[in-house]
Amino acid sequence: MSARAPVIQAPRGTFDILPESAARRKVVEEQAEKILGAAGYRRIETPTFEATELFARGVGEATDIVQKEMYTFDDGGGRSLTLRPEGTAPVCRAYLEHGMRKLAQPVKLWYLSSFFRAEAPQRGRYRQFWQVGAEAIGSASPEADAELIVLLAGLLEALGVRHTR
Repeated sequence: MSARAPVIQAPRGTFDILPESAARRKVVEEQAEKILGAAGYRRIETPTFEATELFARGVGEATDIVQKEMYTFDDGGGRSLTLRPEGTAPVCRAYLEHGMRKLAQPVKLWYLSSFFRAEAPQRGRYRQFWQVGAEAIGSASPEADAELIVLLAGLLEALGVRHTR
């Protein structure tokens, strides 16, 4: 009698991007590039993991994200690293690290990346998810926030997303 090996599946709260979905994902990326790029936003990519301290300081140590939802590990050298749970803190870190404050302000950046949260999987919420975001760093003006709302609403409309709240 032969024992059958168990089927290995994607971890709970994650999913595979199959070819049909990959084509739709490419459309999202192209539309984001077109709409955000036309408004002067430039794409940025940050590491998949960052120093845990970045999120504790950037998101707030008392938040659920920091206390319960981060995938954190030791790098083998005693440094605590975390898979990025959100995009704003890494973009701000890159802005500071690379001297972007010397550029004309605001610096307009956008990203499309995978993010990770150790939360209970449920309908529409995954442990690994894909997100588009944009930041206008260096402006205290509410117009920058309004511009982002209009741009991202335009992106949703261009993608055919209806009934958003």
